[in-house]
Amino acid sequence: MKLGKRSLFIVHRWLGILLCLLMGMWFLSGVVMMYVGYPKLTPHERLAHLPALVLTKDCCISPARALVIARQEVVKEPSPLRKSNRLGNSEIKLLTIGQSIFWLVTLNGEKPIAVDATTGQAKKIFDARHAVAAAKQFSPLTKPVVVEEVQQDIFTVSRALDIHRPLYRALLNDPQGTELYISSRTGEVVRDSTRFERGWNYLGSVLHWFYPLKGELFNKWRSDIIIYTSLSGTLLAILGIWIGFLRWRFKTKFVNGSHTPYREQWMRWHHLTGLVFGLITVTWIFSGLMSMNPWKIFSTQGKKPDLHAFEGISIHDANFTLTPQEALSKADFIPRELNIRLLNGRAYYVLYSSNGGTQVIAADEGKTSPASFDMFSKQALIEAAPRLLDGYKVTRITWLEDYDNYYYVRKPHTMTGHIERRLPILRIEFNDPNHTWVHIDPYTGAVFNHIDDSRRTSRWLFNFLHSWDIPQFINNRPLWDITLIMLSIGGFILCLSGTIIAWRRLRRLA
Repeated sequence: MKLGKRSLFIVHRWLGILLCLLMGMWFLSGVVMMYVGYPKLTPHERLAHLPALVLTKDCCISPARALVIARQEVVKEPSPLRKSNRLGNSEIKLLTIGQSIFWLVTLNGEKPIAVDATTGQAKKIFDARHAVAAAKQFSPLTKPVVVEEVQQDIFTVSRALDIHRPLYRALLNDPQGTELYISSRTGEVVRDSTRFERGWNYLGSVLHWFYPLKGELFNKWRSDIIIYTSLSGTLLAILGIWIGFLRWRFKTKFVNGSHTPYREQWMRWHHLTGLVFGLITVTWIFSGLMSMNPWKIFSTQGKKPDLHAFEGISIHDANFTLTPQEALSKADFIPRELNIRLLNGRAYYVLYSSNGGTQVIAADEGKTSPASFDMFSKQALIEAAPRLLDGYKVTRITWLEDYDNYYYVRKPHTMTGHIERRLPILRIEFNDPNHTWVHIDPYTGAVFNHIDDSRRTSRWLFNFLHSWDIPQFINNRPLWDITLIMLSIGGFILCLSGTIIAWRRLRRLA
């Protein structure tokens, strides 16, 4: 028994020497991330900076023609994401890029292709001169300068940007020190950041997510480093709680008159804060581990929603009686972007305003009186939904008019907070082995997301345990802020005291 207890102390001691400083950094950076997120360009910011979509008489080629041109370009270019010659679901949108109107075509698993909507020419590379024009379009009152072409830097590590690389980094030379990143692939501004965001991120996301390891040398090991560091940190905290209770006298006191045997200040602080904040330390380190989907435990096999079946028709077979120009003329606002949406065997134009508002216009209606509406009907979406998982039955249909634990909003600066979640939304539940839920956005007729048993488990083991993001609590400010900050301070003191103890131990060994 004595040997086992001594081994427990030794393992805890050396794990603490290795990890306490790092775990303290996680607590500190986590508080920063509560208020300053990793730089991103939100959909609202992107639309707000797009110019009005005004089409000339000789514009535009049809979306079907743009799709054909894009597919011709895609098959010429090898892609590591492509598993077969079959090209999947497509996203097609019309917008102003620089001085021209382009169809942007994104095929499933492929890089987007920009097709000039007037000439029909595919433009695969946008140069630095265009990047300056795009930055000027984004912020007309500034004097932007492109300073470099980058494959990746500390503020562009997101995998969502992989389809746009290399990127042009442009300085706006404004008082906020704004920097823009422009895609060489589509010519769009894809990321913005201010001096304030970048400065705080060195104490926030950059530290928290080990972003310095995203370079060429360590990138392939970064996930494993985070996973096994978090696993070791979880073990360290559990052992610490165990030892803390072993060293605490509940009924009697030590000769020093206290329930803790430690007289030295930092040892005493470490013991006391460990007993109070040890559990929250385990919770946060463990949930951080879960965020990495370790060993693919949240990746399920099985049938995925079939978007082609949900659409019920292809672009080539759809009836476009109404041209994009005619659709834009029917808009109730000044459109910034036009998307093609297929649903139930029909084609629609979805128009976007500068504030993210939408309007839907049926592409197969007459030119004088097209069907225009704000949302697809609930019935139309319900009719199409069963085709998403052919062979399985719909077990429940919910028309959500309030947020719940699986569909809710976060602040835009948070990890997924920039993704707009409008209400109402339609939830369809299936009886497949993974118990899939599909959320369908009635404003656009698009499948917003799908979640199954494993993703719902991940939601609780990561999102809830890491940020306590149940809507009833996270929207109760400042109670949520005060609670998480106080717990973070306690965890930081626990790790700080452990770091000082570890430093003293190493100095003695030296």
